[in-house]
Amino acid sequence: MSESQKWFFLAGLSFGGVLLYLLAPVLMPFVVAAVLAYIGDPLVDRLESWGFSRTLSVVAVFVTLTLCALLLLIILLPLLERQVTLLISKLPHYLHWLQQTAIPVVSERLGFDGPLLDLAALQESMRAQWQQAGGAVKGAIGVISKSGVTLLGWIGNLVLIPVVTFYMLRDWDILVARVHELIPRRYEEVVVRLARSSDEVLGAFLRGQLTVMMALGGIYSIGLSIVGLELAVLIGMLAGVVSFVPYLGFIVGIVVAGIAALMQFQELLPVLYVVIVFGIGQMFEGMVLTPLLVGEKIGLHPVAVIFAVLAGGQLFGFVGILLALPVAAVVMVLLRYTHERYVGSTLYGHSEADE
Repeated sequence: MSESQKWFFLAGLSFGGVLLYLLAPVLMPFVVAAVLAYIGDPLVDRLESWGFSRTLSVVAVFVTLTLCALLLLIILLPLLERQVTLLISKLPHYLHWLQQTAIPVVSERLGFDGPLLDLAALQESMRAQWQQAGGAVKGAIGVISKSGVTLLGWIGNLVLIPVVTFYMLRDWDILVARVHELIPRRYEEVVVRLARSSDEVLGAFLRGQLTVMMALGGIYSIGLSIVGLELAVLIGMLAGVVSFVPYLGFIVGIVVAGIAALMQFQELLPVLYVVIVFGIGQMFEGMVLTPLLVGEKIGLHPVAVIFAVLAGGQLFGFVGILLALPVAAVVMVLLRYTHERYVGSTLYGHSEADE
């Protein structure tokens, strides 16, 4: 690659980054549609291999995914709404238990003379923040209700996602072939190899890890419900969602569920049951879910996952969060290839004359 080609490549890359930053507010439906199309394409290819036409296969997969999403929303939204309402109603009781029972015991064990935590000041601060948040929400609702353009924009995005998903799913192989045609012939072998490695990593995460997250959310929710925890679904879903970082869902879930069980039952035995539930979930994930659905590790370190999500959200908002892990997975593949080239280069090695 000549110097002019390198500068042209860097200029194109910079221009693409700036363009992505400027268009981030309108890219959300297209990014979501691309992710859904990528997830659904192997299912469409499987139906095509059975003799169905591309269009009929796309319709079948599209309808199936839509019905699954609607069924999930119909089941989960009312449950989560009741759980959040219950949490708000139980909050004064929890604070009273902390003030009258937990804090005095902890203070006595740690040898503190004064109160370990000023809950009165905390309640007053929460009340003030809640009132301020309520005013902000009312103001936001007022602005949205007055601005028909904003409301229409949200509705338009929701309508646009399934439409764009359908067309991208139908023409996915054509789009991939067109991109393949644009690859310079001298770099075709390397680019195709890197693209296949990236596809393996992305497939392992998007199709496998997302399924693992949903399965863990269901396992934790059912297990905590059997224990009798009032906030079982809310805590179980939270633990499932954050489980894309290894062990984070287990740690967050067991801590939050343990505190909730201690506040609700005020006994240690239910906390032991909570530990057993998350232990079973962790064992099931390691021995069944991850080997079956994800296969080999995608190669992203937990710290890299956290950094990618935070950096994506900071730079590009919600679109950045959606793109963070797929982009990080591709960058990981490119860095692995760069490392291989560097180790095999004369810069890394040494000649006999140097010895």
